[in-house]
Amino acid sequence: METFTNFMEHNRRHSRWYEKLLLSYRFNQALGLIIAVLFPALFQWNWNLVTEWQAERCVTLLGTALAYLVAIVAVHSLVNFPRTKAFLYIIPFITMSYIVMVAVLLSLHIEIATTQIVLSYLIAVLYCSLGYQISTRYRTRKLAVVPFGRVHEFCHDQSVDWRWLEKPDLETMRVDGVVADLRADLDDGWQKFLADCTIHRIPVFNARQIHESITGRVHLDHLYENKFGSLTPSENYEFAKRIIDVFGVLLVLPVVLPIMLATMIIIKRDDPGPAFFNQQRMGFRCRPFKLFKFRSMYMNHDGLGFTSEGEDPRITRVGKVIRKYRIDELPQLFNVLKGDMSLIGPRPESCNLAEWYERDVPFFNYRHVVRPGISGWAQVELGYAAEVEGMTKKLEHDFYYIKNFSFWLDVLIVIRTIKTMLTGFGAR
Repeated sequence: METFTNFMEHNRRHSRWYEKLLLSYRFNQALGLIIAVLFPALFQWNWNLVTEWQAERCVTLLGTALAYLVAIVAVHSLVNFPRTKAFLYIIPFITMSYIVMVAVLLSLHIEIATTQIVLSYLIAVLYCSLGYQISTRYRTRKLAVVPFGRVHEFCHDQSVDWRWLEKPDLETMRVDGVVADLRADLDDGWQKFLADCTIHRIPVFNARQIHESITGRVHLDHLYENKFGSLTPSENYEFAKRIIDVFGVLLVLPVVLPIMLATMIIIKRDDPGPAFFNQQRMGFRCRPFKLFKFRSMYMNHDGLGFTSEGEDPRITRVGKVIRKYRIDELPQLFNVLKGDMSLIGPRPESCNLAEWYERDVPFFNYRHVVRPGISGWAQVELGYAAEVEGMTKKLEHDFYYIKNFSFWLDVLIVIRTIKTMLTGFGAR
């Protein structure tokens, strides 16, 4: 009874009413609406906003409010994924949201108050940027660790403040949660401690769950240690994703077709031979398909079956450039239209290489439960890897993608892919 009484004095970190309020996403969302939408309107129109209601003012207020909310919801959805800093996405998303809002209203020939929109945009950027910068110092997770089982394998990332417990008692410590290996053999004292934490709203996390949320990888050991049911992708989003893929390709084709034509000419002038390279790849549900790429290697130059690390003598001068900026992948847009691929998904491997990986990497074929993609979570996180160890890490990222198969994860991958194309990260 004494232990339970002492525990009653413990509270979850940021559990006081003012902490909950100031760090609440909904509170800050509402406060942002007032500061970024209502204040500029009052500054421009004073209290005439209420007494002299006009259609132009009403539309502008609704438009800026909607633009602000869309941007904030998008940023908030993205920061739930590993190594995603909200500060980097605030300005681009707010800018894009306000531009789209203005474009839609102008295309409908609706009159708008330009000054109100500009002021609202500037205040929204300033408020959100400062808000996220200030709150970041309070959002570093502080987690208590139950030191049994395999927690040492999962609880070591420096982005988390780990507090290793010596006894089943938090004492005066306030934490965001408690991490434990729930498969470990814990004695009655530790089990009671975890139950008490849950009762008093201090979350208890499985160490593997924390590892996934921090690294963006699903740890792989043996078949019986993986819940394949939890890795089943959403069929509803799978259908919607196919529609998005088709419309997305049709939308970008007018822009990329001139680039593809110029690339074909340059490839043929650099090295005689076909501009395209076709190869059998393992696809959706383990069905082989023919993948289209721009040729980036010399003709009749035998290789190893996978992309080599470092300088590769097989790659042409033009090939180095189009690989660096992913231009060689553009013909795969036609694979997407055919239904062989998606814009986003695990990268498809050659059939021979897939068989080779399957002998060394646990349940490799499970990555084919979704359509392969032109870009994927593993590519934007790691670049390219050919060795078995590197492929295991990629597979862990692919499993994370399948487990978190969603619209917002795809949006994040698209953003990072664009960054990759501009910077050449992970070039082979």
